[in-house]
Amino acid sequence: MRVMVIVKATEASEEGGKPPADLLADMGAFNQTLIDAGLFVDAGGLKETRKGARVAFSGADRTATKGPFPNVNELAAGYWIWRVKDLDEAIEWVKRCPNPMPGPSVIEIREMFEMEDFA
Repeated sequence: MRVMVIVKATEASEEGGKPPADLLADMGAFNQTLIDAGLFVDAGGLKETRKGARVAFSGADRTATKGPFPNVNELAAGYWIWRVKDLDEAIEWVKRCPNPMPGPSVIEIREMFEMEDFA
């Protein structure tokens, strides 16, 4: 199964800028471990929400709102897509992950739909 592993934003990540060099190195090494284990499908970091927008739908109406957005702890700052055997395997891998933020942080794991789910 595929999972999206979502790194939640923090006040620090919403300030922008590059992560510290040691964190980038640690994440690079962790990503290589994921690749070597055959789990890694994709990954990316997201710039702060002041550089983004949301489009709200209501029937035929569309309303665009540019960032920044409130409720920082509900926002995504980055993600991985992994192919794992089950949720427990994904949890074990996340526990091995370096802390993705300089301070406290949260990583959310969500199972992705596959085409056969709609058959």
